[in-house]
Amino acid sequence: MTELAVEFAGEWFRPDPQSAFEIGREGDIELDDNPYLHRRFLRITHTGGLWWLGNVGARLSVTVCDAAGGVQSWLSPGNSLPIVFPSTSIVFTAGPTTYELLARLEPAPYAEIRTEEPDGGATTIGMIPFTTSQRQLVVALCEPMLRRDGTGLSEIPSSVDAAARLGWTTTRFNRKLDNVCEKLDRVGVKGLRGGAGNGLATNRRARLVEYAVASRLVSADDLPLLDVGAEDE
Repeated sequence: MTELAVEFAGEWFRPDPQSAFEIGREGDIELDDNPYLHRRFLRITHTGGLWWLGNVGARLSVTVCDAAGGVQSWLSPGNSLPIVFPSTSIVFTAGPTTYELLARLEPAPYAEIRTEEPDGGATTIGMIPFTTSQRQLVVALCEPMLRRDGTGLSEIPSSVDAAARLGWTTTRFNRKLDNVCEKLDRVGVKGLRGGAGNGLATNRRARLVEYAVASRLVSADDLPLLDVGAEDE
């Protein structure tokens, strides 16, 4: 039988295959007392020889990705998927806070997919290039997650704060955020489209951070981009 271990904030947990393992404000892993987070949000079970991750919440979705960033899924409420890679990143946002857990499986039925590092200044996903300033925007939004010190959670900056971090106007930031979300939407990244509205803007930033961190679109190695002057496209 495969053995599963789940890490959050530096602490490891080992689910029992004979019973459900629950994650949320309450459960086997108590994340924190966040009113935006479900009391029981994620449930891990062992059925048919596989470990399954289920979203038992009513509102929040989860970004699930092999730790190398090669395969990524969006787990919506009421759905589940098998945990099959040696390392699986589980990222989600509740209110202003983003959480990341890591699941390790041994032995795993599938190997992680390795992706090549870009040679130049543009990152390409699905043949969609990102300019330096677009990458800077993503790094600015992900900065708290990239700098977190083993806590497993962080807060997403507002558009105003992220724009100030880059020395941009909010108008320029929002225009580039539209461009980044449009590019990712074209290659199949869900949860980035929609109209105007503060709630939607918050959700869109959260979804972008979840995807970028889980898929390894950006990492701590990209933080120096925040101090580089970008082209004014």
